[in-house]
Amino acid sequence: MINIIVNSDPRYPISKLGIQATVLEILKQHKVHGNLEIGVAVVGDRKMHEINKKFRGQDASTNILTFAIEDPVSSSNLQHIRNVGFVKAPDKVLRLGDIMISYPQVVSDAALEGVSIEEELRFLVEHGTRHLLGIHHE
Repeated sequence: MINIIVNSDPRYPISKLGIQATVLEILKQHKVHGNLEIGVAVVGDRKMHEINKKFRGQDASTNILTFAIEDPVSSSNLQHIRNVGFVKAPDKVLRLGDIMISYPQVVSDAALEGVSIEEELRFLVEHGTRHLLGIHHE
């Protein structure tokens, strides 16, 4: 079972079903299946700025951040790490991680690229999902 959790501020007019469908499409393209979970959060610039500064040291907003939780290549080898307490989930669900997208940045990027907001959001969801699968750009 694939569980895609989408959270968004209600003031952002997004299609949660559209985001879920995009994630599922990328997983299918890469033949990824089984018990797994991915989170997608659509946030504002203030929150994105805060997270970007905290985790990347960048004092600015950005359009997307991804946070991988488990490496899908070696997830079967996860074990307890002393003083950290990280163990493979007992429910056998592979939690790939979270994608965080700034809606104001999506609007801005869409205008610059000459595409719809929906197209830009889809592009970023595809991009983030690939990152969680370990597929990175140059």
